Amino acid sequence: MSPASFETLLNLLMLLAWFGVLALWWAVKRGGRRGRIAERAREAAFSQRLDSAPVDVDGDDPRLRAQLMRRLATLGNKLPLFDAKYRAELGRQMVRGGHRGKLAVPVLVAVKFLFGIVCATLAVMLGSHMPVVGRYAAARAILMVFVFMVGMIVPEYVLALLAERRRRAMASCLPDALDLLVICTNAGNSLAVSIRRVANELASICPPLSEEFSLTADELKLSGDSERALRRLAERIDLPSIRALISALTQSMRYGTPITQALRTLSRTERLAHIVGLEEKAAKLAPKMVLPMMVFILPAVVVIAAGPAVIQVLEFFAKQ
Repeated sequence: MSPASFETLLNLLMLLAWFGVLALWWAVKRGGRRGRIAERAREAAFSQRLDSAPVDVDGDDPRLRAQLMRRLATLGNKLPLFDAKYRAELGRQMVRGGHRGKLAVPVLVAVKFLFGIVCATLAVMLGSHMPVVGRYAAARAILMVFVFMVGMIVPEYVLALLAERRRRAMASCLPDALDLLVICTNAGNSLAVSIRRVANELASICPPLSEEFSLTADELKLSGDSERALRRLAERIDLPSIRALISALTQSMRYGTPITQALRTLSRTERLAHIVGLEEKAAKLAPKMVLPMMVFILPAVVVIAAGPAVIQVLEFFAKQ
């Protein structure tokens, strides 16, 4: 057997051993007759929930995408990789990122697992060509496990970046939303009607904030518990300004103070904070531009200014 064939066979054996460990762990987690019966009951309930749950899809072929999401959700629901506490944390991250469907957490778990498997496979295939790692099977195994863990973290990191971008978009539009709330409450509308009108006005300006306000208006209309609906809004958006808004509205409803006055004060404060933030960004712009100017602009200026003199000096010494 040639060395290349032996390396390929060794890599395949390592991959099979890795999948075997995962399968054994899965079997141990699901072991026992009661565990199997409970698992069947959970699978039946989850399948019924998948069939009855509406799936929000966009694209040219929504059926294909919906089927793919269901398969990923089924896989993520069966994987025993994370406990209930971690899945709840993932659910909160998905909600803050704007994904609040029933399939959100299982799909994220499946994507994390599949991306880790892809990264581990690539690490095994490319590790044999590395000068240090390729010599030792243990080094390749350690590399495979490490890359698998990193691959599991990457989708969650991307989700955090998207959620942070969404939070910044909502924070920039919040002063305008507060001004609209002041106008609606001055017109005599209730809190639920005012939030609904503001959501409709923000649909084309800031869709994430409009979506959150629409959901809050629906909760106020259905449940009637204003404090609970406002607390859920603060949990979904997770912004200090939103928490201040919820605190002001809750105190106004609890002690009977006018909501319009609290909204007007908060709107003025948020707009002033937004202007201060813009001024801070403008003040930080000059130091940030120093290094790019030194690297890209200063050499060109030196060449243009000193280039003719250097050419003349070289010509003078060439004639001597």
